Amino acid sequence: MGRRYDTISFLSDYGTDDEFVGVVHSVVRSIAPHAHVVDITHGIAAHDVRAGGLALARSAGYLCPGVVLAVVDPGVGTDRRAVAVEVGDGESVLVGPDNGLLAPAVAMVGGAGRAVSLTGTAWHLPAPGPTFDGRDVFAPVAAHLATGVDLAELGDLIQPAGLLPGVLPVAAVESDGLHAEVLWVDRFGNVQLNVDPTELDGLGAGDRFRVRVADRVLPARRVSAYDDVPTGGLGVLVDSWGLVSLVAARASAAVDLAIGEGGAVVLMSADPDEGVSTRVTIGGRSAADESEGT
Repeated sequence: MGRRYDTISFLSDYGTDDEFVGVVHSVVRSIAPHAHVVDITHGIAAHDVRAGGLALARSAGYLCPGVVLAVVDPGVGTDRRAVAVEVGDGESVLVGPDNGLLAPAVAMVGGAGRAVSLTGTAWHLPAPGPTFDGRDVFAPVAAHLATGVDLAELGDLIQPAGLLPGVLPVAAVESDGLHAEVLWVDRFGNVQLNVDPTELDGLGAGDRFRVRVADRVLPARRVSAYDDVPTGGLGVLVDSWGLVSLVAARASAAVDLAIGEGGAVVLMSADPDEGVSTRVTIGGRSAADESEGT
């Protein structure tokens, strides 16, 4: 027997309109009634493996030790592998498809220990069809792990280095500035970029920036809180995940900028007094960059 777990953390692109999430919860409860299921989110856009992997990575350091059940699986029913990956010397196990979904979280918590391909069908539910592995494979495996079934009993051991990696963009400095990509837009419209705060220092911009989105170039100011952004303006903020975000005060920067996940952004340095009298139009609102104190 392996280690028992009391928590199963569950992420998917199932949404809540259909019965999928409830069915997975019930399958888990039928096998591991002691385990508490924490719903991380089921609002990942359908089939968006990258968004699911990023959400899981953002969450990983804050999840209770236990089993992590992650299902964003556009390749369900194909020959893509179903896997379970041990991390933290067995403190947690991630269960899901081997399509890059798990890889960012595995990296975030220090890498994998043991890993198995879930070929042990004795631990699965009978499947009337091959298109709901969340119910028929991943949920029962996660539940059996929670009851103390050892990872090695669930299938064939595989090399963790052979797991499909997540594909994440890297910001690049070019002659015209720092070229970044939007990783995530949260429900408040904050625009998270694939930019580490230290990369801003490399621009030599101080607190003033220019931000290019499509054919618009807008002034922006580094802030430490959303309400520090001038009305109608744009802020550059280090967010709660430690990455750079473009933000607006009590408004959606994503709507103002007309940008979404995967969108291209160029960050450039600006003169200290740039934007004092420049008129900009953001989201249909014309406003001066009313810089604080200038």
